Amino acid sequence: MPTYWIVVGSPENFEIAVRRGFDLFGFKSTRRRETGEMQPGDKLVFYLTGVKMFGGIASVASEAFEDHKKIFQSEKKPGEDYPFRVKTKAEIVLLESQWLYVPDYVPRLEFTKKGATKSWALFFQGNLHKISAADYKLLEREMRARAKSKGKAKAKPAAQPKARAKTKVAARAKAAAGARSKARAKAR
Repeated sequence: MPTYWIVVGSPENFEIAVRRGFDLFGFKSTRRRETGEMQPGDKLVFYLTGVKMFGGIASVASEAFEDHKKIFQSEKKPGEDYPFRVKTKAEIVLLESQWLYVPDYVPRLEFTKKGATKSWALFFQGNLHKISAADYKLLEREMRARAKSKGKAKAKPAAQPKARAKTKVAARAKAAAGARSKARAKAR
């Protein structure tokens, strides 16, 4: 039986993985123990920091290995090289316009119901979290529906300059959140 993980990371690192064809993903130097537990067949659900979105799902295709080649980046820790890595295979890669807004799912996830906290965002601190099969199936079902409803997601979107890509991601996330708020208000 696979283990299901939420990977907390930047939209930029998610885009790097997408542009590479999702052949691998790297984890912070503080995540040796967690990545050591990963096995082929495990599932990775990507939570994108800053924009508060779920962007896709990948399968683990290898045991973890260490590699210090600079691929992924961290604005907060420029020397972080995300050395603990696994080979991956894309399962679902949503377009930015299809990303799932996390606050809409917080009340429905077992992961965010497991303890009292003032802010749901505290559950997403850290780079890796195990989640239940029920949470994974909910997110997988929602992502598949989103991918089908708005067209097939591209495996490799066109590369954008870093600064513009970050601005576009934030703007699209804000626009999507505003559209959802208007739709909810209309539904009431």
